[in-house]
This record gives sequence, C-alpha cells and structure tokens, in this order.
Amino acid sequence: MEDKLKYVQYHSSKESTYLAAIRQLISNDLSEPYSIYVYRYFLYQWGDLCFLALDAQDNMLGVVISKLEPHRGGPMRGYIAMLAVKKEHRGRGIATKLVRKAIDIMIERDADEIALETEVTNTAAMKLYERLGFLRSKRLHRYYLNGNSAFRFVLFVKESTFTSRMGYGDEEDDENQPELPPSA
Repeated sequence: MEDKLKYVQYHSSKESTYLAAIRQLISNDLSEPYSIYVYRYFLYQWGDLCFLALDAQDNMLGVVISKLEPHRGGPMRGYIAMLAVKKEHRGRGIATKLVRKAIDIMIERDADEIALETEVTNTAAMKLYERLGFLRSKRLHRYYLNGNSAFRFVLFVKESTFTSRMGYGDEEDDENQPELPPSA
C-alpha cells in the first residue's frame, strides 16, 4: 500500500478539492474543534508548508499543517499545527513522512527551530516526535478545551538556537555541552 501513496504539497488552487477532506480528517482525530477560519489562516499563508498523503484514488489518508515565522522577534520558528492520519492507515509511516516533509521545507527556508504541542495522553505522537529528534520543552496544564494537558516539543535545527534556548553560552569548555538531537 505504501508504494501507491503519493505525498503532495497543498496548493490554494485545490482548496475546493481538499479543504473539506482536511477538516473531516482532523476533526475525527484531534480533540480541538477548529473553525474554517483556523484552517484558512494556515492554508492561505503557509499552504506550501502543508502536505497531504493520498492513495491511488486521491483519497486523503493524512495531512500535516504547518507554518514558519519569526518567534517573538527572534529565531525563525516552524510550527506543526495539526497532524492527522486515518486510523486504519496508521503504523505505516505516513505520519513520519508527512512530518519529515514539513521539517525539510522549513529547514530549506532557514528555520532555527520547529515547535508543536501534543496531548500528554497521545503516546504514539510523542514517540513519533521523539524519534524525529524533538525534545519535550514544557508541560502545558489544561492546554486543550477538553481539559487535557499538552507537552510542547521543540526540534532545534541550528546549534546556536539550541544553546541559547537551553541556557548555554559561549563557554570555552564544550565538553560539558549536551549533544544536539540528530537532524531530521
């Protein structure tokens, strides 16, 4: 099945084809009730950072929605806002491939770091992100509307961002510096 999948970059010219399917897939998988305006906020501005997994008949099996912008006037921060894969197609590497595509394009566009949040109960997502090199940076209590807490994960793409965010300066002794996570 995997070899018949295609991964396509979202394009606004295909909104009428894909937007309803994106909304349906995400509303089935994620606990947050997103309005049409949230989808359009991401897709209109950063549609080229969003990817779809389609089967041979162009049925949507997965989607990742992302953005990239300066974070508080500092580093360029990529953000993975939504990731969903149809339940019956999980465990086949679709989510991993979608996230890697988003990471790769954000790195090409000079991202310093990439962040996301996921529910503390979503162990599969946490394992996926940790395998890709993301680190848990903080716990966000009662972050979601359903009352669940979240973990924020960050992938430090550039060493300078990692060391400044983790509180390390320009010490001459680099032996005590933590190793950077592997690049995705």
